[in-house]
Amino acid sequence: MMSSTLVETVSINYDDFNDSFLTCGTCLCLYDSIEHNPKLLPCSHTVCKNCLERIIAAQPLDTGSFRCPICRETIHVPQGGVSAFPPSFLVNQLLDLMASQRRDVVPKCSIHSNQELLFCETCDIVFCTLCTDNNHNGRGASEHTVIPFAIAIKRMSEILLYKAHLCIKNLNGAYENISDELRCLEQSVDRTLDSINRSFQDVIAVIEKRRHECLQLVRKIREDKRTVLKEQLDLIHGEKDKVQLDCSNLEYQVEVRNITKKISDLNEKLDSTSNLAEPRENSFIKYEYKHNDALKQIESSIAKFGQIKISTTFPALCTARVGEATSHLRCSAQVMTVDYHGNPRLTGSDPVTAELRTDKGNLVESKVKDNDNGTYDIVFVPPASGRLKLSVNIFKRPIKNSPFMIDVSDHINPVWKLGSRGSGNENLMQPVRIAANPNGLIFVLDTGNSRIKIMKPDGQIDRHIGPEGLENQSATGLSLTHDGNIAVVNWRNKMVSIIDPEGGLVKQFTTTEFIEPTDVAVNSRGDVIVADSGAAKIFIFGQAGNLITTFGSKGTRDGQFKLISSVTVGKCDEILVTDHRIQVFSKDGKFSRCLCDSGKGQYGGIAVDTSGLILATKTEKGRSYIQVMNSSGKLQYCIDSNDDKLKRPSGIAVLPNFFIVVVDLGNDCVKKYRYK
Repeated sequence: MMSSTLVETVSINYDDFNDSFLTCGTCLCLYDSIEHNPKLLPCSHTVCKNCLERIIAAQPLDTGSFRCPICRETIHVPQGGVSAFPPSFLVNQLLDLMASQRRDVVPKCSIHSNQELLFCETCDIVFCTLCTDNNHNGRGASEHTVIPFAIAIKRMSEILLYKAHLCIKNLNGAYENISDELRCLEQSVDRTLDSINRSFQDVIAVIEKRRHECLQLVRKIREDKRTVLKEQLDLIHGEKDKVQLDCSNLEYQVEVRNITKKISDLNEKLDSTSNLAEPRENSFIKYEYKHNDALKQIESSIAKFGQIKISTTFPALCTARVGEATSHLRCSAQVMTVDYHGNPRLTGSDPVTAELRTDKGNLVESKVKDNDNGTYDIVFVPPASGRLKLSVNIFKRPIKNSPFMIDVSDHINPVWKLGSRGSGNENLMQPVRIAANPNGLIFVLDTGNSRIKIMKPDGQIDRHIGPEGLENQSATGLSLTHDGNIAVVNWRNKMVSIIDPEGGLVKQFTTTEFIEPTDVAVNSRGDVIVADSGAAKIFIFGQAGNLITTFGSKGTRDGQFKLISSVTVGKCDEILVTDHRIQVFSKDGKFSRCLCDSGKGQYGGIAVDTSGLILATKTEKGRSYIQVMNSSGKLQYCIDSNDDKLKRPSGIAVLPNFFIVVVDLGNDCVKKYRYK
């Protein structure tokens, strides 16, 4: 019986190979028969001779072993060193196979024909190891990345093809973008032409209407003139018939008297018929259109009618400047447009769109305002602190650096601050109340200095008035009357004083029921409303100082007061009174509702703006802040003055354009804030 032999064969396709099979995995150099001679390790991995020598030389201790750079298995160095490791026969056979069938040319040194050129990626140079110095061999070689020049060419070719592919992809995208823009241009032209035709149809309709009116007027004039002339003709016919009738009856007349009478009648008729010979209306009708400058005005108006707007804005170069953003306050970002050459645009009308979203993707309302000078303001009100993403597009294309990330803070800090403790021109001492007129002029009750400090909206001091009505450092309430005067209440002498803007005393009044009057307000009728914390009552006086009514009592129930801190007048002359809560009363003192009663802290001052928002200062457990509430008393947000904290804020007043001023009693100063 014949024995059989099983032979294992491996079919190798040259096209399946690439240089990575014949490249040392450590130094990435092709194996050769000199420095990069492939050595087979006991762990079955192949590493070039040069790498093994470097690995062994780098060992800190002479242990006679090292770790395989591929699998990290410990390998013992044989007696003869690196050269004693067996060659990798499989790699060598593959090298021979590749050398015999290799299709690409291996660059060789022009001087040393058998020496393959190398490429240093660190130095970006091509070199031959025999021609150059030892910078890339021995010491310092680890600082260089050296690969065969053939591999470098192949890698560079691959990079070149990749970059070329990217360029072609970008060019294809650019071609599509320009093609889309051309299509949009045609659509825009069609829309514009339709709009022009429609607008001139409107002009033609106006002219046609006027033409029709002129024609109708001529026809009406004709009918009116025709009516008059026809009536005259009818009258002539009637007179003619009468004359003929009279003449036809003469042949039968034998009485001389009758004939004589007829002759007399005809004589009179002759006089009247001469009047009928003159037409009572004329045929004159003439149309004129150059009797005034209407035609020139029409020509001028037609020349100005319609406008074709274009834009040279280049979105990719346009920029945006984003300012600080605070929750609940109106914030803005400004877009600056330029043309393709980077020149600023000086006109508006670009289709700028903005989309603002929170970090959760919720849309935040924003509006784009065209400043008509090449800039655009994007106005928005952040609903809360956090981060917003603003995307800005022109012609549906993003501007430079869009989208923009906006960090929104919860902290509202003062716009300006004035004052410190003292009696100097800019100093304050125990400021307790503040008021402002519609022009923004600010009146500060500087109680400790027995004066009123009058300031401009920017914080500049205008003048001081007093001490009339402010004596003994005991004025605690301040309000402005509608005739430009100032109402002040003094708790020590229990007097209400009306002072003119120059500090002159206009009048004073009081009541025996006063115990400790602390604040004052004036309604639209000119009634003076005084809050008395000691009596726990509100007093309403007429313009002459006569007491009209009182309401309130000590307690914590609705309509009662624990410790009144301030009083003001809201919309429809409602009276708002604060202690540890905010209560609202009708203009006659009837309890309406309680807006806020947290049971914590104490309110200091209160004001109502023209839109009905309620602003109140509050202090609780060493923390002071300003509350912003809607007309129903629902808290919208707080002004914490984080970087310049409030300390016992008392009075508050509203300025135009959503600003408020607050007297900070604990810091003896005035602070201005934006609240919307």
